[in-house]
Amino acid sequence: MRCAANGFVGVILVGVAAGSLGTIPARAAPPAAKPAAPSGSADLKSEGPTQPAKVQDGQYTDKNGDPTYHIADDGKKVDWYTMSGYLRYNANCIVCHGPDGMGSTYAPSLVDALKGMDYAHFAGIIVGGKKDVNASQELVMPAFGDNRNVMCYMPDIYTYLRARADGALGRNRPPEHEPKPAAFEKAEDACMK
Repeated sequence: MRCAANGFVGVILVGVAAGSLGTIPARAAPPAAKPAAPSGSADLKSEGPTQPAKVQDGQYTDKNGDPTYHIADDGKKVDWYTMSGYLRYNANCIVCHGPDGMGSTYAPSLVDALKGMDYAHFAGIIVGGKKDVNASQELVMPAFGDNRNVMCYMPDIYTYLRARADGALGRNRPPEHEPKPAAFEKAEDACMK
């Protein structure tokens, strides 16, 4: 099991280093597949300052290929990946970073941190951890590269926190979400093996 986890982390680190980790390998489309585009640009219109440029298998990406949110109906309906990110954040990150990514006395606000952070930087911190030391405190973010409950959902967590950082999504659970895409379920099963 240890060997498989190290291989998994290696694939993630290569993607982060290349700056191409828009999604983890289990979600990547086959090379011959062409991205599915919506019928019109109105389908991509989202609330918030970040607008999706493309959607494939229910996952929205921005013009740089980074995962992003799609929020509609006056903030009442989110895409599946944002909803999944909300659920995974609350299962894995809330303990340190507090409710809704707002921070705590133990760890900083991720809502503030993501205001200037792209996906590759975010992924690098999640995989390898981070340590900030100054005269008054030592802040340590552990590495989650071996934790499939985080790694398999890293784009989702980023998407949720990005929506929060942009002010496009309020606090608490999103009221409605798009249906879970079949591609998500297939990738989830493959990643968790």
